Amino acid sequence: MLHTAVQIAESTTGHAAELPFPPLAFGLIAFGTLVAGLLFTFAFRNVNNRHADVPVSHDDTGH
Repeated sequence: MLHTAVQIAESTTGHAAELPFPPLAFGLIAFGTLVAGLLFTFAFRNVNNRHADVPVSHDDTGH
């Protein structure tokens, strides 16, 4: 049983698909995406203080 499984595994192993980019490009794309997310988040760091003077009504009418 084990011998048959090994033979099947050996016959089905093939060459893996080629990457569309070099591995370094994937790292740079991921790094750029994370930096863009950081900058987007950093842009909204002070929104709460900008709207601190806007009065908030807490009545029973709901939202």
